[in-house]
Amino acid sequence: MMIPKLHYIAQGNSGKELLEHIQKACTSGIELVQLGVADISEKKFLKIATEAREITGHYQTRLLIENQFKIAKDIKADGVLLSNKSISPTEVRKQLFTWQIIGAIANTVQDCEALLIKEVDYIGLGPFKQSTNKEGLNPELGLNGFTLITESLQTETPIIAYGSITTEDVTELLASGVSGVAVSDEITQNFDAIKVFNQLLKASSTAEQRYTFE
Repeated sequence: MMIPKLHYIAQGNSGKELLEHIQKACTSGIELVQLGVADISEKKFLKIATEAREITGHYQTRLLIENQFKIAKDIKADGVLLSNKSISPTEVRKQLFTWQIIGAIANTVQDCEALLIKEVDYIGLGPFKQSTNKEGLNPELGLNGFTLITESLQTETPIIAYGSITTEDVTELLASGVSGVAVSDEITQNFDAIKVFNQLLKASSTAEQRYTFE
């Protein structure tokens, strides 16, 4: 099961804006969209997720739903990303279709090892950098943190870095041993960044496509 190297963590201040951004990301060549909305009813989220599925389906883009695995099953999304540690990947696996992807968030070697035992399809590791200084957030890992964790794990399971990642971070992050990146702000601010990320990740590049950086 191939996990794309670039994930767009969808953003928007309203359901409408969120869907517009997903549409733009799809037309700009994103291969995977991650959808999670905090603080709305399950009914509203189901409506947004259903529309997101229609958009991503049209472009053959993968759609992962954050935490809400029942909704992921209902709309036949491509899978889930579990950021809530109280949800067990093993239990979720029993609920989903066999072809659905299960990713889960980790911050330490111990987190990763626990997830590998539970046979997740990929690990979202981070944050690389903190976007805010809120209390109670996981400590940022930086390049050193990523390198230490990937070297310690030596796993074939894809590790996708997240946390305020920009195009300037990609080359060093790949060198640290991760297989891809999940990005929110940098893409939402400029959907053309998807092409640059893809080129850097060599996710869908050919020898003829050489982007020059000014």
